[in-house]
Parts: sequence; C-alpha cells; structure tokens
Amino acid sequence: MYPRVSQGRRLLGITIDWLACYAIALGFFAGSGSFSDRVPHARIPVLILLFAEYSLLVAFGGASFGHRIVGLKVIRFSDGGVATPLQALIRGALLMPLITAITFDENGRGINERFSNTVLVKTR
Repeated sequence: MYPRVSQGRRLLGITIDWLACYAIALGFFAGSGSFSDRVPHARIPVLILLFAEYSLLVAFGGASFGHRIVGLKVIRFSDGGVATPLQALIRGALLMPLITAITFDENGRGINERFSNTVLVKTR
C-alpha cells in the first residue's frame, strides 16, 4: 500500500499546472486587448493546454510541472512502475471534469487514478 498524499499537495500541484497553462493561453491564444477582453477567449485553449501538458509530462517524465514543484510523481498502482502513455492519457482525460479528480475512495485515490491504475506518491 502506498502512503496517502495530502489533498492540499494535490490541489497545489494541479493549481500550478492550471496557472501555467492559463498564462500561456492568455499570452498566445486569447487575442489582443485588455486583460478582461482576453480572459473569455482563453477558456478552451487552457483546457487543451492543461490536457496536453499533464498527459505528455506524466507519460514521459512521470510527473506534471506542478507535481515536480510540490514533490509528487505518478506511478502504476499495481506494481509501482512508471505509468504508461495510455495510463497518462486516461488520467489526463479524466482530470478535465474536475469532479473525477476530487472524488476519493478509501485509499485516497481519485476516480481518475482508479480508472488509469495509477497513484500519486511523494518524491521527497
């Protein structure tokens, strides 16, 4: 059994990921004008960027940008090995409807973790 990762650390990691993707979406995909004019145009790009960033970094590095900052990594639940690209895609896709990432079972795993057979663990 893997030790539980606190919900605060999980939330901080995904918040860092979301803010980084939001900054990129505002800077490159939201057009020009004032900040309040650009915000509505960044909604869809930020979700696409978050899915891509999260899935790719977990698939090929074991942790997203936010995970690395707060000291977390994603591993396979069954044997503790590196998560496969398919598992990272499933995990990323199920992260987009946020309710799947904040609904936990008795082991502290979210729905996205159960369906992808992964778990989030501390690196430090």
